[in-house]
Amino acid sequence: MRRVLLVVPLLIFLLLAGFFLRDLLSKEEGKNELTLPSPLINQPFPEFSLASVLDEQQTITRDDLLGKPALVNVWATWCVACRVEHPVLNKLSAQGVVIHGVNYKDETIAAQKWLKDFHNPYQLNISDAKGRLGLDLGVYGAPETFLIDADGVVRYKFIGVIDEQVWERELAAQYQALVEEAKP
Repeated sequence: MRRVLLVVPLLIFLLLAGFFLRDLLSKEEGKNELTLPSPLINQPFPEFSLASVLDEQQTITRDDLLGKPALVNVWATWCVACRVEHPVLNKLSAQGVVIHGVNYKDETIAAQKWLKDFHNPYQLNISDAKGRLGLDLGVYGAPETFLIDADGVVRYKFIGVIDEQVWERELAAQYQALVEEAKP
């Protein structure tokens, strides 16, 4: 009986080590552990009518997102990871990538200060203070980014920080393909 009690911790350790090794190897094969299935893929971006972060008198709707492929980035000032990805979004915006923001469950004044302090990469920035649009999008938290085509159809969802590697590996080619597709 004593030998069994000594072997059980070893078996548990080996089982956990096996799971960690499997996860490590899948990451090395380039599998993205942050890609979760979304029922919105190949579906129209949800309808909404919300205020702009920069001008609360301006209303933004789904129709305002149409015309060009874009990244729709869900962000918040309370989100530490959003602060990490923000310089990359500024760089992409400066390179001509169309990015729209959804300021998720945040205070407008805090969001305006953030954009003033850290620059604004967003062509449109939607204030989703109550989180209703986020709920319709199936948002788990921030940051999350949706790739939409010129017709407003969701083509891809990425959960997590967009850094330069993620942009190159996950999003750049898809975005460029949608830009090419949208050309007359």
